[in-house]
Amino acid sequence: MSDREPAPTRGYSASKDQLNKRLRRIEGQVRGIQKMVEEDRYCIDVLTQIGAVQAALDKVALGLLDGHARTCVVGAEEELREERAAELMAAVGRLMRRG
Repeated sequence: MSDREPAPTRGYSASKDQLNKRLRRIEGQVRGIQKMVEEDRYCIDVLTQIGAVQAALDKVALGLLDGHARTCVVGAEEELREERAAELMAAVGRLMRRG
């Protein structure tokens, strides 16, 4: 037996397989963009695909934020809720500043 503690339950734990599937799909999209650049595809077509990847990543991020808010903030012990809420809002701020 291992002396290590079990991994904590995260807001995304229940949907981990779905999340990984979505991230693998995004990874494939990024590889597709790389191939488009290698093939000297039209700039606007490449930019369109970049926008699609960004939208897909935004959807993943929103799902993670939702899960975090429901489990790690609302479900936190009362003395931790304020700290967790501030942490959540800082993460939202970082996501909104991209680009």
